[in-house]
Amino acid sequence: MDTDSSNGYEEIARRFIEVRGRNVNGIGAATVRKWSEALPQQASVLDLGCGTGIPISGVLVDRGIAVYGIDASPALLAAFRENFPTLPAACERVEESTFFGRRFDAIVAIGLVFLLSEESQEALIRKAADHLLSGGRLLFTAPASEVEWEDTLTGRRSASLGAKRYRTLLADAGFSLLAEYTDAGDNHYYDAVKA
Repeated sequence: MDTDSSNGYEEIARRFIEVRGRNVNGIGAATVRKWSEALPQQASVLDLGCGTGIPISGVLVDRGIAVYGIDASPALLAAFRENFPTLPAACERVEESTFFGRRFDAIVAIGLVFLLSEESQEALIRKAADHLLSGGRLLFTAPASEVEWEDTLTGRRSASLGAKRYRTLLADAGFSLLAEYTDAGDNHYYDAVKA
């Protein structure tokens, strides 16, 4: 039985930090920066699968947003706390997290959703809806096609449910899909608002 709750990221944390964990202009930075412009002043945002916090949490903090981080890898969360010592952070699986027992103006999950099982992906979208304020935004990444692949860093299975299924899950959870877009790195984003 696999007891690694970080989907293999704890084992490769050092390499992840070296390859991706210090690049302030890394995957998602420009997209999240633009997306965050629509958030209210002093918004609260939960960064799911926050890793080191760079670049996503850093982009949000630079805009004056109150960021909360959750990651299942102790090593990655330690790097997050080193980078952002004043931000609330929890080392836990998103599936089991209480999300700090609060609601947020927005939730981001960049590079996380497709690491989870199909059941966990479905549950996470519903859980996000429960922890967003009315009018709250959800931004996550997953390929538009229904596809499975081996994660390049961990060698573990990743799976996208596909855009059609994500659209249905979002609608069923009470979200309106505002937009879908793909960045220069071919990452596909779902931007939804809680009705």
